[in-house]
Amino acid sequence: MNFLKKLKLQIIVPLLILFIMPQNIYAYSKYIIPGGETIGIEVNSKGILVVGFYEVDSKYIGKDAGFEIGDVITEINNTKVSNIEEMVNAVNDEASKDNKLDVTIIRDGKSSSLTLNMVCDSSNVCKTGIYVKDEITGVGTLTYIDPKTTIFGALGHEITERTTGERFEIKDGKIFNATVTDNIKSESGSPGEKNAIYDENITYGEIDANEESGIFGKYTSEILEDDALEVGTKDDVKTGEASIRTVLNGNDVKDYTINILNINKDTDIKNILFEITDQELLNKTGGVIQGMSGSPIIQNNKIVGAVTHVIVNDTKKGYGIFITTMLEDGDKSAN
Repeated sequence: MNFLKKLKLQIIVPLLILFIMPQNIYAYSKYIIPGGETIGIEVNSKGILVVGFYEVDSKYIGKDAGFEIGDVITEINNTKVSNIEEMVNAVNDEASKDNKLDVTIIRDGKSSSLTLNMVCDSSNVCKTGIYVKDEITGVGTLTYIDPKTTIFGALGHEITERTTGERFEIKDGKIFNATVTDNIKSESGSPGEKNAIYDENITYGEIDANEESGIFGKYTSEILEDDALEVGTKDDVKTGEASIRTVLNGNDVKDYTINILNINKDTDIKNILFEITDQELLNKTGGVIQGMSGSPIIQNNKIVGAVTHVIVNDTKKGYGIFITTMLEDGDKSAN
């Protein structure tokens, strides 16, 4: 289960290469700064995402026009729209005309056009019959900052849109200040969550990529290189004692003990199976909770991974991703 906490309305084709390709050389540093801080996250979509439908005069005019959940609206009457405000303006422009919209959408990577007949009242207030979204905001945990490249990584998993279950295709975004106010404890079958308040005026970085292994971008706030730890490779991770670094109250970052139970190098994301053993953490959270995703995993004074998932029927246990996977994807996202 992914546990970025949502807070509002969110082919590989093998080719024969007949020349030798150079090996990938990643630019990430040998020493990086572990995170653990709770952060607010806001990502803006590429276009306007259709997330649902509503009835207008006992008809689903959006569905009838051919829209599907997951469609991305990019143009209305040949005018490009990239956010809901622009869409509203385009709809209002047609309210005094024929109430018909020619809408360009992207579906499964292909562009097509649909005609939507709006229903407008005598005051020229029009209804489209579709629910849309252009951003997702939530709470997660900063995983690392590379002091040399200033690339940061967080979450350890992709941001998905709740309605479609698909990765949210982002245009841009930001990470910003968040302060934990309290925690809802996890119970078997019901993961808990961090509650936090935001200050979007205190921005820490700009999000460039939403990948399977996390969100990445450029860190724009102050960087303290004295806090750097060595990067642990996949072979450095061992079963046994380790720690996770996270916030349970306010902005106080602390380390909590875990026991690594198993290591899987054959999967992309769920590489490290662990169990929380720290009694203070268990007393406060009952185990892994939403908003903890991205918390760095540290073993033998090396940063080796990040928390990604909770095991719903045993919330003392969770999964983590190898830190090298995040670093490689972060490096690629910057190029």
